[in-house]
Amino acid sequence: MVFRDFRSKIFLRIIILTILITVTVYLFLDSGKVVSAIIMSLITLVSIIELIKFTTATNRKITRFLESVRYSDFAAGFTTDNDLGTSFKELNDAFNNVLEAFRKARSEKEEHWQYLNTVVQHVNTGILSFNDDGKIELINHVAKNLLRKPQIKNIEELKAVDAGLYRTLRTIKTGERGLHRVDNRIQLAIHATELRMRGDHYTLVAFQNIQTELQQKEIDSWQNLTKVLRHEIMNSMTPIASLTSTLNDILTEELVIKEDHFEISEDGVDDIHEGLKTIERRSKALIHFIDAYREYTSIPEPKKAEFRVDELLEDIHGLMKIDIRKSNTELTFTVQPKRLTVFADEEQIQQVLINLVKNAVEAVSKKANGKVVVNAGADKNQRPFVEVRDNGDGIIPEALEQIFIPFYTTKKKGSGIGLALSRQIMQLHQGTINVDSEVNKGSVFTIKF
Repeated sequence: MVFRDFRSKIFLRIIILTILITVTVYLFLDSGKVVSAIIMSLITLVSIIELIKFTTATNRKITRFLESVRYSDFAAGFTTDNDLGTSFKELNDAFNNVLEAFRKARSEKEEHWQYLNTVVQHVNTGILSFNDDGKIELINHVAKNLLRKPQIKNIEELKAVDAGLYRTLRTIKTGERGLHRVDNRIQLAIHATELRMRGDHYTLVAFQNIQTELQQKEIDSWQNLTKVLRHEIMNSMTPIASLTSTLNDILTEELVIKEDHFEISEDGVDDIHEGLKTIERRSKALIHFIDAYREYTSIPEPKKAEFRVDELLEDIHGLMKIDIRKSNTELTFTVQPKRLTVFADEEQIQQVLINLVKNAVEAVSKKANGKVVVNAGADKNQRPFVEVRDNGDGIIPEALEQIFIPFYTTKKKGSGIGLALSRQIMQLHQGTINVDSEVNKGSVFTIKF
């Protein structure tokens, strides 16, 4: 037991090495014992090498520990030299505890990965992740079904199946939303985001088949449109039908046959004249309504080009200068950054902004301190936006849900087509138009590209 600890073994080896060196020197000095001296020299050299190995065992242990961590070999253990002393046992225990912590962390990581993978595979949204080379790192069953590729390792394989979808995946930017029709049963809504892992760039894409929702939305839209059409047409046709019946009664009662001609009283003529004027007004109103509907349903495809937003706002200010002056409204424009550009149809976007600014000016026209502020900039995803803010009376919550429906209006002389037309134009640009409003505080309309 005396020689079991590290210090005792070192001391013993030094004593033995000292004796070997002494004997070797003695034999070399005795010329008659050269062979014995050489043999003792070799024994001494072996003892020195063994001493070096013994004293560097800790370094080798640390190296083995670090390599275990480096290569994730957490099954290794350190117990062989516990008998060399308390310090060695404590070091081994520390190594073993660290490796056990790594083992638990890896096990928890694998369990967490399995949990996330199970969740990803069972969600109703298709999920796809790929790197710059197109190599797919993650894909769930829903995405495979929507892409019609049960087995796929690289999005380059989509070229042969759906070249349009492949181009969309390659060109879609972070935060953008796209639509792609696969067939009559599948209409994909696509949303993308970007991320970096281990220094590599990845694109994460979510797919969702919105065909059923679109069909239901289409049905709802047609129902709403039918209600509006029925309402407007009945508003015009009911008085026309009533007046026609009244005029017929007047003619029946007032018209008198005299010899070879007809006569009618002056009151009867006045009634007929007034009735015909009313029919004319209602007919013109109906024609105006039909023209507005035709305008809404025949928007041309956008002719996109890059243009500066500040120049567009200057043009709008020039066009509306007289109306603004008459309304006694304070109108300001800000663009940040100054040289902000947008890729869109400039004429259509101008039409949208004129409509929004005009609505805002009308909303504050009755206020002594009416203000309209037009701000343009880019959000955190570098998507350009323009917002039109006013300090008018705001929009009641019930109306907020209706204002983008064609022909719905809260104004006495409004056609109800402006905001619906603006939303349709923004949809043609793959953009959005939204409104935030608070009663008695004002409204903010925002278009985003």
